Amino acid sequence: MTVVRHLPVAPTRTQSLAPGAAIDTHRHDDHQIVYAGRGVVAVTTSAGSWVAPGTRALWIPAGTVHAHQAHGRLRLHLVGLPATENPLALQTPTVLAVGPLLRELIVAYTHPTESESPERARLRAVLLDQLRASPQQPLHLPTPKAPLLRTLCDILRADPADNRTLAELGREVGASDRTLSRLFRGDLGMTFPQWRTQLRLHHALTLLADDTPVTAVAHLCGWSSASAFIDAFRRTFGHTPGTYAKG
Repeated sequence: MTVVRHLPVAPTRTQSLAPGAAIDTHRHDDHQIVYAGRGVVAVTTSAGSWVAPGTRALWIPAGTVHAHQAHGRLRLHLVGLPATENPLALQTPTVLAVGPLLRELIVAYTHPTESESPERARLRAVLLDQLRASPQQPLHLPTPKAPLLRTLCDILRADPADNRTLAELGREVGASDRTLSRLFRGDLGMTFPQWRTQLRLHHALTLLADDTPVTAVAHLCGWSSASAFIDAFRRTFGHTPGTYAKG
């Protein structure tokens, strides 16, 4: 049984985590913004997982039971906000786009400080304004509830490069591709190809954070070629994996 720590106040701070390090399952009474200034952070809840590189931040609503996982050498910036302060009115974990200005605001606001000041209050106000304008990104990898679908998804999580069709995977788990397609739409709100692409992109981010070459990442994640991987990555994140890997 997983022990959930209750940490009432969501801290505002910067901390470093070694590759593979984790922050165990916990919850806050506050909202929290989680941003990786270096490396990649993965956040997992009972509803699924979210992965955020340096161009994205994660919004964790108050009361959400979650855990953090570091990929690469992680420089983690955490911003705690009272439960009464929700600039985007978000009730579920969400990935947000982070432009250059929002990035600098988060980094500056999480710098260690002894006390509040008028300057820090103004910095916080601008940060909240930028959050309100931050586009939401569909980077959630949902966890299925249906046992049949959970079995299938676990197979692909173990090997994202598995290129079998839904019909071929169905024969392994004992269901037709029509039944599985219906489950993907009803349980996860997306098609099988959409879920598999999301899984592969999540896996690609963690591999890139560990300095895996782009060509190797494409192979390990199941793309037919490096160019196909680069195209998919660019469509999702707005830049190439090579640009991301260089920081």
